[in-house]
Amino acid sequence: MIRIFILIFLLGCLPFSPYAQVNNRQTTNTNVQGDDIFYHTIERGQTVYAIATMYGVSVEDIYRLNPGSEKGIRTGDTLRIPQRDIAVTPAETDDNYTYHTIQPKETLYSLSIRYKVKGEDIIRANPGLSVETFQIGKNIRIPAMRIETLPVTEKKTVQKEMEYTVQRRETLYRISRKFDVPSSELIRLNPQLKDGLKAGMVIKIPVETEEIVTEQPKTAGERETNALLDEPKQIKRVDRIQVALLLPFSTGDAKAAARFIEYYEGLLMAVDSLRNTGCSLELSVYDTGDGTSKIQNILKEEALNRANLIIGGVQNDQIKMIADFAQEKNTKYVIPFTSKNDDVLSNAFVYQVNTPHSYLYARAAQAACKLFNQDNIILIATPGLEEKTEYIQTLKAEFEQQQIPYKEITHQTETFITDMEQVLDPEKRNIVIPTSATLEALNRIRPHLRTLSEISTEERPAYSINLFGYPDWQTYTQQTLEDFYALNTYIYSNFYADNLSPDVQYFYTKFKNWYSKNLINSHPKYSILGFDTAMFFFDALRKQGANFENNLNRIHYKSVQTGFHFERVNNWGGFINTHIFIVQYRNDFTVSRNEI
Repeated sequence: MIRIFILIFLLGCLPFSPYAQVNNRQTTNTNVQGDDIFYHTIERGQTVYAIATMYGVSVEDIYRLNPGSEKGIRTGDTLRIPQRDIAVTPAETDDNYTYHTIQPKETLYSLSIRYKVKGEDIIRANPGLSVETFQIGKNIRIPAMRIETLPVTEKKTVQKEMEYTVQRRETLYRISRKFDVPSSELIRLNPQLKDGLKAGMVIKIPVETEEIVTEQPKTAGERETNALLDEPKQIKRVDRIQVALLLPFSTGDAKAAARFIEYYEGLLMAVDSLRNTGCSLELSVYDTGDGTSKIQNILKEEALNRANLIIGGVQNDQIKMIADFAQEKNTKYVIPFTSKNDDVLSNAFVYQVNTPHSYLYARAAQAACKLFNQDNIILIATPGLEEKTEYIQTLKAEFEQQQIPYKEITHQTETFITDMEQVLDPEKRNIVIPTSATLEALNRIRPHLRTLSEISTEERPAYSINLFGYPDWQTYTQQTLEDFYALNTYIYSNFYADNLSPDVQYFYTKFKNWYSKNLINSHPKYSILGFDTAMFFFDALRKQGANFENNLNRIHYKSVQTGFHFERVNNWGGFINTHIFIVQYRNDFTVSRNEI
């Protein structure tokens, strides 16, 4: 284990309404759920598999209840979801939940009464629940635990009074000693004693006795319960940030190991950059190797139990173990590399940096609609080459949903220019989108597009043509950069580093000065990914505290390569980075990177 200690200088709502709010982004559900089903409103980027996984049901269950969903689902539509039988769920698991679709007029209090569950327990089962997210059509988890409604019986010591007849020759002092009661207390209960004590008088004596007392359980009132949604979230300050980095430096794949080492080196540069920001930080670094054998021992380390933040894990079996540990310890966990992991769907402590493809495609399709809704859009299929089928389906669905027309042609070498002239519009900007992201697909069309965009004839002027493409195109710039500039090319990507920008040039120089080597030629650059990730999360902990998830909208970081915009996947799950850039290569030989 490598451990680094860095000591630096030591260094706030919407009007409350208890009723379910209408979410303008989604369709209001008018169906009434039963005991066996509930409803899910499909959001951008969600797949049937992800929806099934977040509710613990099978894809086949959803297909069975929603005929036609196996052919595709559409944003804004609702799906019928089967309710799991929690009676057969193993008691030792934490999955004993009923799912509920919030209906009009429902409140946290009404759900508490309906399901006989404390409002606090519903909040605890849904960390993302607030007055803003308690919305009609949204789903929440109801824990299986129930409020005990039977009367509570317990033994209590109670104080009573007994009557006592004063005997001959007794004095107040003797009675006080006899019953172990102060004389002042006897006089308080028997004011007549101020006139003297006489034989035969009947006086009151305080005595304590144990009795079986029956009480009805106390439950929170309506106003008190509903107010839980609007409780202000105080920032839990972190005096010393403690981070654990878990990476497979000794993996059998030498190229992968070199990238993980470079990620670590970039992260160290972020630690160095924080020296003058008033941050105290302890970094503990562990080699996980391949598989899970080392993970088990690493998670027993004291540094892991103290950590505010855990970063790392590459393989899904490693990630599962770390995610479960982070959930148990209430520790934020950052998954930096893979986009194909399910833990984020049900673990509120997980932050997935690499955007899942379905979310990336949805965001890119949204951006295309915003950018090109007034243009002539042309999709070009390239037979025999691998296509971006899922993305193209998402793109077409978004065009159709927003009623944006598009055209489609198939590339044929002999007739391509003639075919293109049939679909190009001389009065509009023409947006050309190949359905394959391969270099070969680009090579088939780019010289002809240059010809059509630069050469006019007696019959027509030169066409205005722009390319719109993929993150993969960043790896082709040695062969295609001139054409990218000439065709005012747009690409979408969740990462982009402009090699000519001052920030990137400064990073390259600093990296070489630190490590006496150049960065590995990869996309993304792993060192910059490590730097950006560390800068975002370390600064979030420093400024917004251990519960920075409550103030994600206040965290603004100008990235070198990777942007961050985390959205919670549901009211009980974790966060997915849905940020993308739209990069444009302009014909004046400049490049712009715009955040979406």
